[in-house]
Amino acid sequence: MTGVGVEVEHDHTVNGSVKAKVTAAGIELPEIKFTKLFINGQFVDSVSGRTFETIDPRNEEVIARVSEGDKEDIDLAVKAAREAFDHGPWPRMPGAQRGHLMHKFADLIEANVDELAALDAMDGGKLFGGVKAGDVPAVALALRYYAGAADKIHGETLKFAREVQGYTLREPAGVVGHIIPWNFPTVLFFFKVAPALAAGCTMVVKPAEQTPLSALYYAHLAKQAGIPDGVLNIVNGFGHTAGAALASHMDVDKISFTGSTEVGRKVMEAAARSNLKEVSLELGGKSPLIIFEDADVEVAANLALNAIFANKGEVCVAGSRVIVQEGIYDELAKKLTEKAKSWVVGDPFDPKSQYGPQINKRQYERVLSYIEHGKREGATLLTGGNRFGQKGYYIEPTVFTDVKDDMLIAKDEIFGPVLSLMKFKTIEEAIERANNTRYGLAAGVLTKNIDIANTVSRSIRAGTIWINCYLVVDFDCPFGGYKMSGFGKDSGMDALYKYTKLKAVITPIYNSPWL
Repeated sequence: MTGVGVEVEHDHTVNGSVKAKVTAAGIELPEIKFTKLFINGQFVDSVSGRTFETIDPRNEEVIARVSEGDKEDIDLAVKAAREAFDHGPWPRMPGAQRGHLMHKFADLIEANVDELAALDAMDGGKLFGGVKAGDVPAVALALRYYAGAADKIHGETLKFAREVQGYTLREPAGVVGHIIPWNFPTVLFFFKVAPALAAGCTMVVKPAEQTPLSALYYAHLAKQAGIPDGVLNIVNGFGHTAGAALASHMDVDKISFTGSTEVGRKVMEAAARSNLKEVSLELGGKSPLIIFEDADVEVAANLALNAIFANKGEVCVAGSRVIVQEGIYDELAKKLTEKAKSWVVGDPFDPKSQYGPQINKRQYERVLSYIEHGKREGATLLTGGNRFGQKGYYIEPTVFTDVKDDMLIAKDEIFGPVLSLMKFKTIEEAIERANNTRYGLAAGVLTKNIDIANTVSRSIRAGTIWINCYLVVDFDCPFGGYKMSGFGKDSGMDALYKYTKLKAVITPIYNSPWL
């Protein structure tokens, strides 16, 4: 493992006054413009006046203080969303007109890509280059995808066995609550917001308390694009207060949550105890990557490392269980160790860095504790396992071998750069071990044999199966899990329909020459 360390920032001055901070790579850090709540088209302080710190995981320093929303603020945001849905223009305008405004929203995102990417790099420790070239352009495309679908929300004509006619309508679901995690603050914001906008819903978004800054900027751009007041509301705050209030609110028609299985249970319970609102959950994962002995070892090693180390392992579908056929196991273990040692850990603004810091101190300590569990339970540490650097929440790329199915590092979602290497003999054993998890979000299969690929892909209980690739996502492809990874799909037309209600309309017909 190599590292570039944490970059030293310096102030750029003009005529003696401080203008902006600039990283060692020459990237100017943006001024933090939006820190309040966004309710009914306006940035406002929280009712309580309380604020909380958002911390830069690169250096453990405070970026800004952000307004802290609570139940009273959720009430105001839901009231605004309800008024916008019941009496406002958004659900009543033609889909093509909604699509036009969503295209304008996408234009503004593309025009502000540098600032948006910098916010996620500062707030979430994400690679600036990756967010600039990947996340932000992708969500602009997502808005355009759903903008194009907004006028194509169709029902069906029904064929009755009697003298009646019927058809179905897909109507907007109503007021939607979105609770967003911190690992992909931009992408997952639009996983939920884009299809809900296209469907004609109004919404309240509770971004993760660790990464609220880009969500507030997107609210500002939505206002500039002409999205009507009350359609998109943002309430910063904590899960046990603002998030709980949103999930249990009697005037919210649907809740969409991405996060841990533990919190997903609480969201579902709150929905059940309140107004039985519809729930969709995208939860944890412990995804297997099965490598058969006919795979190219060099290709397999690169793919396996990217599957777990991308975004510092803070990926719900991270390939954290690498299950390898015994014929290439030793060779692949050696290759993984060599390559993991060459991964560059460092400041996310440095273009040489391959991943940055964990999101915060709590997650950093959690990952290190799982590494210690792995050692105590008898797994062999091939490389990594330690803190990297003296400042910031950086952890070395970590690879364990001799991992057993009953070890904590094989069962629990660690959400960090920790790879567990496991061995199998037969295809039946591979399938059994892959399915030996309470999760079912994704899996990968590496083989040159199409029969093996087909058999395994149909045998694994998971929502996404990648064959000879990994982490390939697209807004046209439905995304969601099986088992305790949740239910309901993000992305694709399935996500759009998720934010609609299906209504049947039936009328009698008289003297018709046919039924």
